[in-house]
Amino acid sequence: MNCGMIAPGQGCGYNGFQMTASPIKFGTSGWRAIIADDFTISNVRLAAAAIAYHLLEKTSRPRVIIGYDTRFMSEKFADTVAEVLGTHGIETHVCHRPDPTPAIAHAVLHERLDGGVNITASHNPAEYSGIKFSGSDGAPALPEVTKDIEGKVGKLLSGEMSLLGPMFAAPQRRPADPRPAFLDDLRGKVDLKAIGAARMKIAYDPLYGTARGYLDDLLRESGADVTVIHDYRDVMFSGVGPEPSERNLAELSQVVREKGCALGVSTDGDADRFGFVDADGTWIQPNYILALLADYLIDVRKFPGGIGRSVATTHLIDAVAKHHGVPCYQTPVGFKYVGELIKQDKIALGGEESAGLSIRGHLPEKDGLIACLLMAEAVARRGESIQQQLQSLFKKVGAFYPTRINLKLEPNVQKRLAEKLKRDWDKFDSQKVAKIDRTDGLKMILEKGSWVLMRPSGTEPVVRVYCEAASPGELDRLSAAAKRFIMEQR
Repeated sequence: MNCGMIAPGQGCGYNGFQMTASPIKFGTSGWRAIIADDFTISNVRLAAAAIAYHLLEKTSRPRVIIGYDTRFMSEKFADTVAEVLGTHGIETHVCHRPDPTPAIAHAVLHERLDGGVNITASHNPAEYSGIKFSGSDGAPALPEVTKDIEGKVGKLLSGEMSLLGPMFAAPQRRPADPRPAFLDDLRGKVDLKAIGAARMKIAYDPLYGTARGYLDDLLRESGADVTVIHDYRDVMFSGVGPEPSERNLAELSQVVREKGCALGVSTDGDADRFGFVDADGTWIQPNYILALLADYLIDVRKFPGGIGRSVATTHLIDAVAKHHGVPCYQTPVGFKYVGELIKQDKIALGGEESAGLSIRGHLPEKDGLIACLLMAEAVARRGESIQQQLQSLFKKVGAFYPTRINLKLEPNVQKRLAEKLKRDWDKFDSQKVAKIDRTDGLKMILEKGSWVLMRPSGTEPVVRVYCEAASPGELDRLSAAAKRFIMEQR
């Protein structure tokens, strides 16, 4: 059904029944839902109309870029957004190929647009799709914006607002290609000559995602010897999902070992997250990459400013900041908060343990491409593998061992845990609690510096548990204590 055939004020695709609750809820990185369940053409129209009304409250003639990833029907969903925005008189710049989220964010800033809409579910499994909305600053929308959009969805469902605008015959649509300007921007922020001079062999796994033809092209341009795997579109992501996890990068690890590469790099489905495999095939967790790059940018590249991290991210970053005599800023979980520090020019690097980072003078949005390029540069200029650099850093500031666990909860356990997390605890695992931090969930910092953070999901019966200690043995004990704390009836 063409949305232009629907009269203003009429519902779209609900077969005449009145929905009592909005199917569209924005989380830390946009709205995500299962395709053909809640993520439907009808609901995408609702989200697009709500975004249109939000934009029109800010400016009378908005201009917006629309991007999409490599998932099933992404082009169709992007086309649907363009159609709806066009009826409201919004000028849309529609990408002609799947493009990375950071490239979309860069286009918003480079072209001085009023926002960006990206059809992507990022690193989520293949059955999901989603919508990310960015404002004129190129950053992920803050909670007050997404709540406004959700509220407008409710008004559209109730009939208070019209789904379509009055300009049925004249959608203002233009083609968009964010690639050239974004690649040029990266060239100015990464030392490609250093990567080339090191004559490095690098393996790259885009995980069938949007950074194909972006990151590999820049690495080859630098002079590196690049091997690429999964360099084609697969809407099912080979059944494993486009997340650069240790499990999903097993094939990349094998390629690195077989070809004698200095490192393996990876980006997730929409290229806002990174993944790394060291020269011996070892997967390196994102917490360590953030700390290493913060140290590299301040020590070698002489970047000014502090370091930003989410409450769930390693305190190794705090130790790096202290070593260099710069401030460390803590934020709630969600890169939009780190993005605010980037916009305020306060930090050399900001990141989250979930493999998102950006740097001073760059985007207020996660960028997996610049993370991969900077780590390649650090390996080239320091002449050390990632693990060698990590051991050097441990010698300077002390050792840190972080981990994350996701636990599914039965309803009775979920209810009991909610009450536990409201309490102030004096002891945890027989250790004194030195500080309680409620920035986002319950974080207990113990007297010896170890810590545990528990954050219940707002959308599913899951609690996310983050632990960090000074040794692997202590980390195992702390993780076990956290599981007992969650499951025990006390």
